[in-house]
Amino acid sequence: MAAMPSVAYPRITGAGDTATRLGDLAGFRREFYASLTARADALFELTEAVLCADGPVTSLVELTLAAEHRRGHGAMYDALAAGRVEPARLRRALTTLPQPSVGGRIVLAVDVSPWLRPDAPTSADRLFCHVYGRAKGNAQLIPGWPYSFVAAMETGRSSWTAVLDAVRLGPADDATAVTAEQLRAVVGRLITAGHWQPGDADIVIVADAGYDIPRLAHLLADLPVELLGRLRSDRVLRLPKPVRPAGATGRPPKHGPEIALDRPATWPTPQHTTSTDTTRYGLAVATSWDRVHPRLTRRACWIDHTGELPVIEGTLIRLQVHHLPGDRDPKPVWLWASTTGATAADVDRWWQAFLRRFDLEHTFRLFKQTLGWTRPRIRTPAAADRWTWLVIAAHTQLRLARPLVADLRRPWERPAEPGRLTPARVRRGFRNIRPTTLLPTRAPKTSRPGPGRPPGSRNRHPAPSHNVGKTVKRDKTISARQQCAG
Repeated sequence: MAAMPSVAYPRITGAGDTATRLGDLAGFRREFYASLTARADALFELTEAVLCADGPVTSLVELTLAAEHRRGHGAMYDALAAGRVEPARLRRALTTLPQPSVGGRIVLAVDVSPWLRPDAPTSADRLFCHVYGRAKGNAQLIPGWPYSFVAAMETGRSSWTAVLDAVRLGPADDATAVTAEQLRAVVGRLITAGHWQPGDADIVIVADAGYDIPRLAHLLADLPVELLGRLRSDRVLRLPKPVRPAGATGRPPKHGPEIALDRPATWPTPQHTTSTDTTRYGLAVATSWDRVHPRLTRRACWIDHTGELPVIEGTLIRLQVHHLPGDRDPKPVWLWASTTGATAADVDRWWQAFLRRFDLEHTFRLFKQTLGWTRPRIRTPAAADRWTWLVIAAHTQLRLARPLVADLRRPWERPAEPGRLTPARVRRGFRNIRPTTLLPTRAPKTSRPGPGRPPGSRNRHPAPSHNVGKTVKRDKTISARQQCAG
């Protein structure tokens, strides 16, 4: 929503720079091929077909017609069903690549994108995914596989992100706990790769509404990170406890007065108020309150917490812009940061970093509409995970080839400078640079198609059907747990 600094897009300055970038692309392709431990040639050529296909990917079998895919459609289906990908090695390869930054800091965005499978009763581990803008245009719960993605953001408005990890959420998973472990692993790999060293600015992790940001901050308190997330506009938080007067008796209070986000009468005087003129949304006014925290109770995820419940303090931010595209009366955005004692510059930096989170939506749209992530009708969750990592590897190769490809623009498209092409336009020219990089696959062996199922025979082993939803029901209160135990 703000006028962000200009993007430092990479530019090709000479033959040596071109050779270095081709070396980075070849190195990642080598690591990607090494992470394919079964049906490696078929899986690698399937990824090549995703990168070099004409137009969006509409089905898997159409990819086998691409010139880069030298094997038959049977080998492709067998590779997805019985192949193997080592996610740990691929995650390390993604982390060792050069990472973008925002203002000298690494900014990570975490979000969940569903692979909707409403008509797949024989697919296991499906959950009810919360989606918007489908059918009647309202929120709905559709069966599917939710995936949690972590990506590094760039400076300024851009459709490029560096995807670093993806984890499928299962029926028995606690989404917040799984996200915390995922973020801990990503930050650990970034530190191991040398992207963060002691003395550097903390890594900023940005999340949208739907995440329990205070709980994430509590679980990741030992890492050099700053958590920033959006809150619902109906939340009720607590202010710091007041100074205890001298000679007061009784138990001291643990929390201060309430601050209800939808009741301005409960808002105290803010610590900071900043105003920023934006080119797209007019005047942006940010107000902040320090040491604001939720009042925790022994319910839901805190029911098994041992000892006294913590007080998780942070900075509450209210962002109000003058207008949005198509909306002259926008609602305010409430943010919560895990750092206390923030300055006015920190408040502006946080809400501007939060805007970079929306660049991840462009990546999801590219995955689904162009690279065909959710197009295949895959039955097993393992095959879905395999295909997801192939799509991530394809997107990473597009990012590495970004300053190398020539712009093959359509007559109705505007010319773009080198290094400023969109992912779809980079994919359009990837086929031309593919012969100049590493091609590790071997030529396919000649074979004959199998006889298939005899005519008239029936399937004697039908696939079982699976229920949709959580398989582990957690007690929300201690009373409910005692009643179940009794």
